[in-house]
Amino acid sequence: MHDINSLLETMRRLRQPETGCPWDIEQDFSSVAPYTIEEAYEVADAIERGDMHDLKDELGDLLFQIIFHAQMASEAGEFDFADVVDHLDRKLIRRHPHVFADVTTRDKDELEQQWEQHKQKERQNKTMKPEVSALDGITSALPALRWSQKIQKRAAGTGFDWPDIRPVFDKLEEELGELKDEIGIEDNADRILDEFGDVMFVCVNLAMHLDINAEQSLRHANNKFITRFTAMEQLMQQEGKQFSDLTLEQMEAYWQRVKKALVRK
Repeated sequence: MHDINSLLETMRRLRQPETGCPWDIEQDFSSVAPYTIEEAYEVADAIERGDMHDLKDELGDLLFQIIFHAQMASEAGEFDFADVVDHLDRKLIRRHPHVFADVTTRDKDELEQQWEQHKQKERQNKTMKPEVSALDGITSALPALRWSQKIQKRAAGTGFDWPDIRPVFDKLEEELGELKDEIGIEDNADRILDEFGDVMFVCVNLAMHLDINAEQSLRHANNKFITRFTAMEQLMQQEGKQFSDLTLEQMEAYWQRVKKALVRK
């Protein structure tokens, strides 16, 4: 039975200058960061597919990224893995007074408000100065949909949002109309890009009002399209057809057949 200390020792040995792995030794925080992001996405993908065996494997890969960064920080005399664990434990206790302190509320909205207040205080303590904007501290390194949702959620916390979903649909129709107006105008790529971005931004706000995660929703749509498209390819192959043989209307007919077949399953 391997424990976390065994894993930390393995990581330490991988980074040993004389006897470790040459690739691991030459890495730094910047070079490892893209792998960390990639592993987080692979965890999300395993969850999306409902593959628990793969999820176990991907969680291990993500944990490896954490101990890799902690080992490099330890070598630099900054912090080590135990510091990461201690900081996380203290933060979880601090952010959950309804579990670990004398706060008794169980109301979801009130708890979420308290959570944001705790996070705001922590951000201020990090910089030792009050936040200038309610949007301070949101990292732009997030995927665009997730970034947009965090921005809009933070703005909504100030009261700057529609009270219900109906005006969101009105705004979406308005932005779609503005996008249509820009299409067809010569040398207008920048304006089209701008208006399309506005449409996407409102779609994220719609997702927020529906209490769904925009990033996960699009991932689900991507996977659904892949499933249907590959099934369509298989059906065409069974019937001796290729895309080059078909009109767009015939391709649509295959698509509809696949949709119906998959719904029945």
